[in-house]
Amino acid sequence: MQKDHIELPEGIVSRIGELAAREGIELYVVGGYVRDLMLGRETKDIDISVVGDGIAFARRVEKEFSSSRVVTFEKFGTARLAIDGVEIEFVGTRREEYHPESRKPDVTVGSIEDDLRRRDFTVNAMASSILPGSFGALIDPFDGRKDLERRLLRTPLDPAATFSDDPLRMMRGFRFAAQLDFRLAEDALQAVRDMKDRISIVSAERVRDEFLKTLGSARPSRGFAPMQESGLMEHIFPEFHTLAGVDQRSIEYPDGVRNFHHKDVFYHTLKVLDNLCGISENIWLRFSAILHDIAKPRTKAFVKGTGWTFHGHPEVGARMVKPIFRRMKLPMEPIPFVKKMVLLHLRPIALINEEVTDAAVRRLLFDAGEDLDELLMLCRSDITSKNPKLVKRYLRNYDRLVARMQEVEERDRLRSWQPPVDGETIMKECGIKPGVAVGILKTRIEDAVLDGIIPNDHDAALRYLHKIKDDVLSKPLKKKPRSRKSELNSLPEDLKK
Repeated sequence: MQKDHIELPEGIVSRIGELAAREGIELYVVGGYVRDLMLGRETKDIDISVVGDGIAFARRVEKEFSSSRVVTFEKFGTARLAIDGVEIEFVGTRREEYHPESRKPDVTVGSIEDDLRRRDFTVNAMASSILPGSFGALIDPFDGRKDLERRLLRTPLDPAATFSDDPLRMMRGFRFAAQLDFRLAEDALQAVRDMKDRISIVSAERVRDEFLKTLGSARPSRGFAPMQESGLMEHIFPEFHTLAGVDQRSIEYPDGVRNFHHKDVFYHTLKVLDNLCGISENIWLRFSAILHDIAKPRTKAFVKGTGWTFHGHPEVGARMVKPIFRRMKLPMEPIPFVKKMVLLHLRPIALINEEVTDAAVRRLLFDAGEDLDELLMLCRSDITSKNPKLVKRYLRNYDRLVARMQEVEERDRLRSWQPPVDGETIMKECGIKPGVAVGILKTRIEDAVLDGIIPNDHDAALRYLHKIKDDVLSKPLKKKPRSRKSELNSLPEDLKK
C-alpha cells in the first residue's frame, strides 16, 4: 500500500463516488470512517464530505439508489440517509466559527482542508477520495496516520482553541481513549485541566451521551481515570468524583477470609467496572457498578480497632440513584433495577457461610427476583483483590452459593415469585373490605413462605391465613404495613439523625 493511499471497500462507497464523478462533484469519506478502516475496526456509519452542497447531493443519492428518505439539518448543511442498512451522513465542506457562550457554530462553505481543520483530533482529521480516478487517495494534513500508529489523541489546532470552540470535545477525547485504548497528548490534557469548567455550557443530554458511550466501551477505566485526574469528572458526575481519596478498611467475611479493598474507592470502583465489562454489556448493570459504593463518602466513619466503616452505604446509595438519574437526564425506566443492584450488592457475600439458613437464601431469591443473575455478576466483579488465591477462593464461595440457591429455588419456586394468595382472595376469605388489614395479612403470608413456616402453596397459604386472621383483625390498625421493598430502602436509625 502506498503511504498516501488506503484500502477502501468497494460497494456503496464506490457507487456513490461514480455518481459524484458523473455529476462533476468532488467528495471524500472522512473522520471516524477513515480512522476505523485504518485500524481494522468494524464501522457501520459512513461520513462523506461534499465540496459544495451536501444536502443537494444527498437528495441526488436518494433518487439514484431508491434509498430511505433523506433527513436534513439545514443549519449545519448536513443530510442523513440509509442505503442497504448502512447509515450515511453527507455534509458540505465547511468552516466553523464558535462564540464563547455557545457550542453551536456559525457555518460557512469551505474547502476539504477547512473541513478537516475543524475536527476534534488528528486521527479523525483524515479524508480519502472516493472518485474513480483517485479512489483511496489519502488527505492527512495533520499527520493523523502517525498518531494512529502512536495511539495518540492530538488536536489538529491548539487544544485550547479546539476545546473552547466545542467543550464536548474534551469528553470525546476520553471516550476515544476508552474505545480505542489511546492516550491524550499532554498538551490536550493540560487544556482540559485549564478549561474543565467550560463543559457547563454543553447540554446535559450531550454530556450524558458521551458518558454512556464511554461506559459502553470494553474498558471504561481508560477514559474515566484520566477524566477524573484532569478534574473534568467533578463537573459532570460529582458523586463519582468524590469517591477519590476515600480510604477503605479490610472487611472480614463470614468464612473468615479478609478482603483488602483498593485503598481508594474511586479506583476500586473502576476495577469493579472493568471486571464487569468483561462479562456483561448491560449498560445499566455497568452503571450500577459505578453506583454500588457511591454513598461511601456520606457514610464513612472511623471505629477504633476496626478502621473505616461505611454502615448503611447500600441503603443510602439506593436513595441517591433517582436524583443522579434526574440530574444527568438519564431515562427513568432503569431506576428500579439500578436501585436494586446498589441495595443488594453486599447481600450474596453474607450468605457464603454454610450455616446460613434456607430462609436467608429465600429472601435473597425473593428480593433479587429476575435480576439475580445480574446481581451475582456485579458481586463477582466486586472481587478486586490482587491476591489470585483469594480471588479463587471467593469465586468458589460464590459457586457454592449459586448451587445452594438453585436447590432452594427448585424446591420453593421463588424466582419470579408471586404471593400464593392475592388481596382479592384475602378480602373474600376474611369478609373484609380494602384497607390496611389486607396488606398486613398479605405481608404475614409472604414472610411465612420466606421463613419456611409454610410451603409456597395456595392451599397452605389459605390455611395459614385462617390461622392468623383473627389475631390480626382484633388489633388496632393505624397505619399501612411497610412492604419488604420499603424495608430494604429504609435508612438505618443511626443515619436518620
